[in-house]
Order: sequence, then C-alpha cells, then structure tokens
Amino acid sequence: MSLPTLYSFRRCPYAMRARLGILLSGTSVSLREIILKYKPEPMLAASPKGTVPVLILSDGRILEESLDIMHWALGQNDPHNLLLVGHTHLQEQAKTLIASNDTDFKPWLDKYKYADRFPENTQEYYRQQGEKFIAQLECLLSQHEQILSDEPSIADYAIFPFIRQFSGVDKTWFNQAPYPNLQLWLAGHVEGASFTSIMKKYPTWLETSEEFIFGD
Repeated sequence: MSLPTLYSFRRCPYAMRARLGILLSGTSVSLREIILKYKPEPMLAASPKGTVPVLILSDGRILEESLDIMHWALGQNDPHNLLLVGHTHLQEQAKTLIASNDTDFKPWLDKYKYADRFPENTQEYYRQQGEKFIAQLECLLSQHEQILSDEPSIADYAIFPFIRQFSGVDKTWFNQAPYPNLQLWLAGHVEGASFTSIMKKYPTWLETSEEFIFGD
C-alpha cells in the first residue's frame, strides 16, 4: 500500500503541528514541500481551499485540518499518550486551550505580526491582546513543566509553533517580557529533537517532483 501524501510548507505553524503529530506517532508519509504562492494543481484538486497541511490518505480520504492530521497520526500510534487517553479532564482542557489558540490568539498574532496591514490599532495593542493567552499559559506553566502536567501532551505540540511565531515578532521584547516559565517551555520545544527534525529543509515538489519519506 502506498504511503499517505502530505502537502506541507516548512514555516507554516499549522503544517508544523501536523508534522509533529506524524513524527511523534512514528508514522510515515510521503512529503511534498510546497511554496504557498505556487500551489500545485494536485493539492488544489484534493483541497480547493488551498491551505496547508493537506494529507491524502492511502484510502483516498483527505484531511485538511492540522488537528485532524495530528489525531489521525496519533490514533495510529501514540507511544507517549499525547492524546491523554484515560484522562478525560485533561483531554477537555487540551481541547479548550487549542481552541483558544486557534480562534482567539491566532487572529491577534496575525495582526501583531502584520500590524502595518491593520492600521486601525497599534502593534503594541495587538500584542497586548495576544498576551492574554500568553499570560494564561504562563500561569499553567508555573504549576508544571508542560501546559497540563510535567509531561508534554497534544496541547503543547499543537500550541508551541504559534507561540514561537509570536516570540519572533519582537525578540527583544519577548526575551525580557515577564513570562519566564513560558520562555523556558518554548525554548525546550524549539531546541528539542522533534522540532529540529520537522524543520529539516526539503526541495519543493514543484521544482523537483521529488517526494521524501517523512516520519518514522
């Protein structure tokens, strides 16, 4: 049976999220690295919305959302129980936090990062709105090493690529901001082996027609 095909863009936090889920599950996929302004026709045929990640499964099913890809991969194999099976309360907490990241924090992050496109408010204002979620995470991380416990879960891996993006908008400000636990947590993930592995650079598929085995 052929491997599932993953369309990905290295720097997209949603695509990072999907690649992390695949890597941590020990699953293998055929990776097609793309550039967002040159979207390949086979990807658009599978997913007309034209965003990454897109995973085409061997049975023809198409997963277009990063969280769905994470859950699919970890549903195949979850050696570290990142899905928190047997911990219903933590599962609900993870679900709520990821939803807050995606629906509340991410729009403020985009405005903070591209403040010149949203002149109705200042960049500082957009950062302050994003800090509401940052402060929530700081509080949780003051209680344990990871967001929900001392061990990482799907919440950590689904959220930290977006916090990394936030930190990079103004690194000087972020490094002196009053969020020491979050800074330590973020550095641990960004410098970790999993993130290093998923951030390997690949030639783009349109340029080379090369696919690469990604995962286990």
